[in-house]
Amino acid sequence: MNFFLISLGCPKNLTDSEDFCARLMAKGHKMVFNPQEADTVIVNTCAFLSSSVKEAEDNIRYAIDLKKKGIVKTVAVTGCMVERLKEKVQKEFPEADCIFSVAEQEEIENIIDRKGSFLKPIQTVLPVTQYKISLTMPHSAYLKVADGCNNRCSYCAIPFIRGVYRSKPIEEIVKEAKVMVKSGVKEFSLIAQDTTSYGQDLYGQPQLVALLKELLKIKTLPRMRIMYAYPHRVTKELALLMASTDRIYHYLDIPLQHISENILKTMNRHSSAAQTKEVLAMLRKTVPDIAIRTNFIVGFPGETDKDFKELLNFVKDFKFDNVGVFEYSREKGTSAWAMENQIPAKIKRERSAALNEEQSRVIDEINKNLIGKEIEMISDGGKFGRTYKDAPDIDGRVTFEKSVKAGRIFKAVITGAKGYERTAR
Repeated sequence: MNFFLISLGCPKNLTDSEDFCARLMAKGHKMVFNPQEADTVIVNTCAFLSSSVKEAEDNIRYAIDLKKKGIVKTVAVTGCMVERLKEKVQKEFPEADCIFSVAEQEEIENIIDRKGSFLKPIQTVLPVTQYKISLTMPHSAYLKVADGCNNRCSYCAIPFIRGVYRSKPIEEIVKEAKVMVKSGVKEFSLIAQDTTSYGQDLYGQPQLVALLKELLKIKTLPRMRIMYAYPHRVTKELALLMASTDRIYHYLDIPLQHISENILKTMNRHSSAAQTKEVLAMLRKTVPDIAIRTNFIVGFPGETDKDFKELLNFVKDFKFDNVGVFEYSREKGTSAWAMENQIPAKIKRERSAALNEEQSRVIDEINKNLIGKEIEMISDGGKFGRTYKDAPDIDGRVTFEKSVKAGRIFKAVITGAKGYERTAR
């Protein structure tokens, strides 16, 4: 079988695609990158937001259209949309030959050529990866350490899509990392719904630091990057470990979502505004050159002008290196769905624009201080790459004066900067 993959959504979903594609390839099937060469199209869907569901639906229709034209024989659908909206998928896409849940991805080689729905529920133990390929850049890969979430933020559908928090054992993660290092990976981005909860379910308490120490024993592993940290679980111990080595990028992704105490409570976030500020101050003091990325949601139910002004001033004062701004999306099944004081779309758009504008001024100021500085970078191939301050796919990039081999880690001087685009020599 020749199969063509459409993988949607976040890096955590992409790692699922990598695992089940590797399983198929290990069983003798061939992955192709042109649907014209395929027998089967596999759509790995996202359903985190309503917009993600629409994107998934569009791609399923595209795959079905290929089938109707006789280009492919089989359409298979999996991923978060199957978990969240299985009845909808079955009803609206009867032309899909094979619909299978995330748990069934572990058996993909046995069901991909069968017709019907295969909907085994999410398992209470996270399966260990047996096969692995990278669908990102050869030198940069995601390393998923856990799945699911126990935080129960009121706006988020992940717990009932992905289930309870489940960690991979440390020894299995190390084994997976060694395989990927041998294949040429130079940069790992550690991911989970909450990396700072890593190991809580297996070892009785979070063990992210212990995991990092074991990974650091792989002498041929050049760099690691930590994504999706939960604010109040970012410890001084983690910061000290980061400060002690350049093999863990001095970069941390901490989705804060808001800073107003009122909104944090209605979001059911477990970090107060005061705790958040203490953690950020600790990080800046312990790791002076740390780059901090975050996300914020604007227009959450009940967000007043005062709440938004507080967020605006926080972004202005703290000066984050990278910020993602999202308008609140009302999602069925979440507790925020039924909340009163839903914010009109027009106000959400205005607040999103205002926060992005404030962050652009912050970046202008950061850029002024970057000019002339020598900092570490990684090449993504040719004349393009990133500074240590930039995660793959989501942050900024650097243009080099000369071509640099992909995966090379080196220091260069910033010669120009506009927004999240920089130049270096």
